[in-house]
Amino acid sequence: MGLIILDDLPELVIAEGIHMRAVTAESLTVAHVKIAAGSLLPEHSHPNEQVVNVMEGELEMVVDGQTHNLTRGKVLVLPSNVIHSGRASTDCLVVDVFHPAREDFKGSSFDGYPGE
Repeated sequence: MGLIILDDLPELVIAEGIHMRAVTAESLTVAHVKIAAGSLLPEHSHPNEQVVNVMEGELEMVVDGQTHNLTRGKVLVLPSNVIHSGRASTDCLVVDVFHPAREDFKGSSFDGYPGE
């Protein structure tokens, strides 16, 4: 692998108002996510560890029933299989890191979260 141009990657729709481009390496995925104000990330879990980095905006994340208000400089580390959801208070730019790599983000479309 080498240089990747984000704009050349397919834009995946994660949920209404949530669009992402994912860079997938052998053992991790880095997701560049744009979230429109008011958009909801449905409650879900996955086997991947996740590190949520808010680069711009304010994102409210609920993890196992506990609310975390994330802004630039606050990083949330989610263990594998933990139930979480989110809501953008403002337009957001988020960089998520997943380990191991998200197989479901490798293609040109995303099938959505269970229960949507």
